[in-house]
This record gives sequence, C-alpha cells and structure tokens, in this order.
Amino acid sequence: MKALSIAATGMMAQQTNVDVISNNIANANTTGFKASRAAFQDLIYQSMQREGAVTSEAGSTRPVGIDIGMGVQTAGTVRLNTQGGMVATENQLNVAIDGRGYFSVTLPDGGTAYTRDGSFQLSPEGEIVTMQGYRVEPGMVVPENTTAVEINEQGVVMAYVENDPVPVELGQFNLTTFVNEPGMRPVGNNFLLATEASGEAQVVNPGDPGAGMIRQGYLEASNVNAIQQITDLISAQRAYEMNSKSIETADQMLSAANQIR
Repeated sequence: MKALSIAATGMMAQQTNVDVISNNIANANTTGFKASRAAFQDLIYQSMQREGAVTSEAGSTRPVGIDIGMGVQTAGTVRLNTQGGMVATENQLNVAIDGRGYFSVTLPDGGTAYTRDGSFQLSPEGEIVTMQGYRVEPGMVVPENTTAVEINEQGVVMAYVENDPVPVELGQFNLTTFVNEPGMRPVGNNFLLATEASGEAQVVNPGDPGAGMIRQGYLEASNVNAIQQITDLISAQRAYEMNSKSIETADQMLSAANQIR
C-alpha cells in the first residue's frame, strides 16, 4: 500500500508550508520585508495501465489510464515582490523605494548585498550606513556641522552646512534592478544576494524607466497580509490533518488485512 508514503510526503510538504507562513507572520513588521509562499509539485507516477493501450482484437483502446501518483514535493519558495506601504518616520535619513529597485550595500568581506530597508544612519565618520554599519553605495559622507539633509525623488543627497543657505550636493543614491527578483538569495539582516537565477545587476537612477522613486522621511513596511497569512495557516493545518488521517486509515486497512486467516 502506497498511501502511507504518499500521505507522509503530504505532511512534510505542509510542514514546509507552515514554516514559510510562520516566517511571514514573524516578519509582519520588518522594514522592507517581502512575503514568500511555498510552491509544490507532484512526484512521479506509477502507471498501472497505459492510456491508449489496445484492449481488444478489434483495435479498441483504453481512453484513460491508471496512474498512481507518489505524492508531493516542495518545488521552491517564491518571494512576492509587491510594494509595501509607506510609513512616515520624520527621520531625514530614512528613505523608501516607491517602485522597483534595491539599495546596494558593501559587506565587510567586500561583497555586495541588496536591500529595500532604507533605515540608514551615520557612522562616526559621517558616512551613510545601514543599521549594521555597512556602507550604502555609492558612499556619501555628511559634513560636520550639517543642519539638515535633503534627498529628492531622484536620490540626490544634499546637505545644508551651518548657516549656508545653499546646499552641498553629496552624491546620488543608485538603485539596482534584476530581471528575476525572486531568484535573489535572502541571507538575513534584510539583505539579498544576486545569483545566477536573478540575472545580472542593472544599476539605474531613481525615476528612470522601470525604476522606483525615493521617498525621504518614509520607510517601506512589510507587504505581509496578516489576515491572508492566518487563513493560509488554517488551510495548511487542515491539509496536514487530512494527510495524517490518510496514514491512520491506511494503517487500519493494513491491520485488517493482516487479521485475515
């Protein structure tokens, strides 16, 4: 009887589903977080009778076959890159991306990570950095005695120094886009890495065709829909219970068969 192993694959798949949903719920308030969903696909089939097999000397054929599936497997986790809401912070170093694109961040090992989390800070040297202290490209230093920092929709950063009414231009935030954004690898700390699946990084300016705009004084909220996640969690729980019931039923059938003398 194949039902035991088939139902076991269903239980493992739903366990993965619950893990993904739980991570979404846990990050419901994480800045720039993108929800994921587990994608599943069926396993191979055992063919008991082939479709189109000849069933008589007259040449009649079987219209349908007998194919028994071996269960289900997790095909992947798909990140849903929909826009999150804008949360006003009144912090002049907080920026949100309204549209496509990622900020580029230089990691301690010299590599590059990408993030939608624009909750930037200043290092002791005045450089614009992430919450972890990593440099945000292209690397801009805010002068001492700066009274205000202004960032326009095109990502141009300007600083008002002391009493000078004319701002000093410090540089411009670039955005990076990818052909296949779900193909990027999440590594924690709100960072993603480029992979062969994501395609090559394409550096653009905010406001360019296909790129988002910069909103100063805002952060992008998580795009997790809590109500939908709770609904999905209940569905996953019910599916897990049904697979468990299938195992119980198969066990009872095997027990009954073993009692036949």
